[in-house]
Amino acid sequence: MTAVDQNTRRRRGTGLIALDASAACDGYTLYAPLTGGGQVLLVDLHGRVAHRWQLPHRPGRHARILPNGNLAYNATLPGQDALFPMWHKYRGGLMQEIAPDGTVLREYTDPLQHHDAHHHGDGRILYTALEPLTGERAQAVRGGVPGSEPAGGTVFADTVREVDADGRPLWSWRAADHLDRDAYALHPDYSREHWPLINSVLPLADGNVLASLRSASAVIVVSRATGEILWRTEPGLVSQQHHPTELPDGNILIFDNGVFRPGHDVPYSRVIEVDRATGKVVWEYHDPAREAFFAPFMGSAQRLPNGNTLITDSPAGRIFEVTAAGLLCWEYVVPEFGSYREPEVGALFPTQNNAVFRAYRYAAAELPWLKRRV
Repeated sequence: MTAVDQNTRRRRGTGLIALDASAACDGYTLYAPLTGGGQVLLVDLHGRVAHRWQLPHRPGRHARILPNGNLAYNATLPGQDALFPMWHKYRGGLMQEIAPDGTVLREYTDPLQHHDAHHHGDGRILYTALEPLTGERAQAVRGGVPGSEPAGGTVFADTVREVDADGRPLWSWRAADHLDRDAYALHPDYSREHWPLINSVLPLADGNVLASLRSASAVIVVSRATGEILWRTEPGLVSQQHHPTELPDGNILIFDNGVFRPGHDVPYSRVIEVDRATGKVVWEYHDPAREAFFAPFMGSAQRLPNGNTLITDSPAGRIFEVTAAGLLCWEYVVPEFGSYREPEVGALFPTQNNAVFRAYRYAAAELPWLKRRV
């Protein structure tokens, strides 16, 4: 008698789940399993592996293809201590550019880097990092669970840094210098270990910087010239969101997780497009059965050239594509399962999982080195 697989995600099926080739945007989907030990995979619309990198360090979140065809890979720097229990879950520290054959072409390290690092493609990197706040500066951070700071009462605050191809500083921004403590308070159910938890950072077409503040449920635009906040989502619009990106018309696409969503007793996730001029939602996708799509953490969305949207339901390892009308036309479940090796994270996530932070779709023309199947 065969025992039943007790892993719910794996039991429900992996690999290609659905495909409407007439509606899906042709190309290859890139993803890096968070517990895959350093694997980065590129799959075609039929779920067949077209290319694989096997790298020595597990991802410090994600990978993407640069305009030159190389891989930008944010890896987990080995041998680091946990600043707090969740640190090993989302830290990075090793930012690399890697050739298709796996050769490391350049790299930059910052042990305090976490979540996101945007490689411009010319060696410059814009990324998120931490700095410790102590004493009165830590106490000035509003919200969160009282007494939940790491040992010594430290609150780790976010910084955004940019370096050139030689690692020299170009620009920096500190949350502690520019964020109003009341307007950007931690959610009351969050630990006071990390404020405001910037999980995404991206340069905009106008040169300013787009950032996602998860623990304060806000997406903001930071002035590169002055550091001031030029724009933010209206309070209550998004809830613990991830991965805002700028669309060609200036609108902002956001993966809205929906944890602690105001006015809703049943949580659900959605992807929204926000008109930056009005602050209003002009497009939205959620599952027809709202509760069927809920990612309490992580997640991403990419607007594709044909108007479709690629969505990453990160905790479930589920990547799917929907049309502008909200119809699903491609679905793939990551088949690579594994466990976190650091004991601090393993205790929080004890079962094997197939989670990915983000996935990206690329046209064949963006992968000139790829040997394609006929």
